[in-house]
Amino acid sequence: MSHLHFIGGEKGGVGKSLVARVLAQYFIDRERPFVGFDADPSHGALMRFYADYTSPVRIDQYDSLDRIVETAVAQPESEVLVDLAAQTQDALLHWIEESSLLELSSEMDLPLTYWHVMDTGRDSVDLLRKLLDTVGGRLDLVLVKNEVRGGDFHVLDASAELKRATTMGAKVVTLRRLQDSTMQKIDAHSSSFWAVTHPSSPSQVGLLERQRIKSWLNKTYAEFERIGV
Repeated sequence: MSHLHFIGGEKGGVGKSLVARVLAQYFIDRERPFVGFDADPSHGALMRFYADYTSPVRIDQYDSLDRIVETAVAQPESEVLVDLAAQTQDALLHWIEESSLLELSSEMDLPLTYWHVMDTGRDSVDLLRKLLDTVGGRLDLVLVKNEVRGGDFHVLDASAELKRATTMGAKVVTLRRLQDSTMQKIDAHSSSFWAVTHPSSPSQVGLLERQRIKSWLNKTYAEFERIGV
């Protein structure tokens, strides 16, 4: 059966779309079919970098959100990846609650995971607290420590919320830092991670940059595999 992956975190600029892009590339590299949905109407990174796999979705329209589940049921061999925009968590959780989606996913053996992407700020911890207050213990959570946005996570590590989340069964992964200049090149040329790691594909990255990107992806993939993705 398919698996629903919602990539959120609520805060703008925290790196939700980066995580969605890496997860998309992971599925491609592991030859696992997937379908993507992009909920950001203005910046749409998953649409931009993985357009062949992705279609837009409207968080404020239930019939649009319903397509996510209907796609998972119609394509049981595919992972379903949803890149959420900032400040859409409440609308998503209302839809999940009113649709009894958690109960339905259990009945249909349709796993649902919410990836909560975090940077080093205190507000990321506050948003985690809000998420745990709402669905903690009922929704499978993955906390993503995004070192691309900063490497010092002492606020999260020292917080009661991290312990609370792991006690509730949340898993934690780390997205390691990648050179700012390399990431800027990738984004400036709208290159997928496939394009910048294959010499046959035209890109603006150099030989050693390509090797560093491959190494970075492999470390991230190891994190995904450690938690059973």
